[in-house]
Amino acid sequence: MRKPSHSILTLAAVLLTACTAKADFDLDAYKGEVEQWRANRAEYLVGPDGYVNLVGLYWLEKEVYRIGSAADNDIVFPEAAAELIGELRVTSEGVQFVAEPGAEVLHDGAPVTEILLSDDTTEDPVTVTHRSFAWLISLRDERYAMRLRDFEHPGLADFGPMQWYPVDTKYLAAATLRPFDEPKVLNVGTTIEGLGYNPVSPGKLAFEIDGVEYELEAYWSGDELFIIFADQTTGRESYPAGRYMYLAAPDANGMTIIDFNKAFSPPCAYNDFATCPVASPRNRLATRIEAGEKYDPNVHKTGALN
Repeated sequence: MRKPSHSILTLAAVLLTACTAKADFDLDAYKGEVEQWRANRAEYLVGPDGYVNLVGLYWLEKEVYRIGSAADNDIVFPEAAAELIGELRVTSEGVQFVAEPGAEVLHDGAPVTEILLSDDTTEDPVTVTHRSFAWLISLRDERYAMRLRDFEHPGLADFGPMQWYPVDTKYLAAATLRPFDEPKVLNVGTTIEGLGYNPVSPGKLAFEIDGVEYELEAYWSGDELFIIFADQTTGRESYPAGRYMYLAAPDANGMTIIDFNKAFSPPCAYNDFATCPVASPRNRLATRIEAGEKYDPNVHKTGALN
């Protein structure tokens, strides 16, 4: 869902290469690929690993937490859960879950009595389930949190339809990396006060829209570039914290493609229980980017239902 497909990069290259006639670009194929990408994104958001089914985010600041639907638990689940499911134990090795006898907690379909919940920054994060609920551990800025999902969340049926600007090739742009002398670790704010996001940036991407040049700082995310930007639609027609894009890594000449038609809202646009980096003041464009995802809280937000 994140990486541009090879076919669309080829189409974009045809459009953006000066020596190739623009008439050679297959506009219908490009629009079809973007629309399919958007449909895949909507399907992901309401899927088991998406953001619509989140019903809780609990920061773990002490050693032991009792979890379940009873009101005297440290973390109180919705009433459809058992009164006592078990305990979370924060240790030097991570967060251990110990099930209450008879609580019917599963991992990969097998009953669990005790398990280390490898967090979401590890190669193999662990999710456990109980009835319609699932939980996993997130690690952010050296702080553990438990994320709780409900696969029967009422918002799953009510979500959408998502709102997008029309696909416009004006916002499909060749970009050139202007590298820093050395990659920089940058300080980027998040929606959670006191929670830092410190990505590694190779430099800034320069591109043009309507003959005007702009720059956006880019961050490494695995073998891709990740961009968080704001523009003059932000907080009006698009999400107030900015929007996200993933791009292919620059080639040997420092070139890549920015496709604002695939700009999307961060997780916190869909649910109150997400942590999201926000657009840096350095990445606020003095123009309207009328491309990508729009935002309407009446359509998107589901966290308030719980």
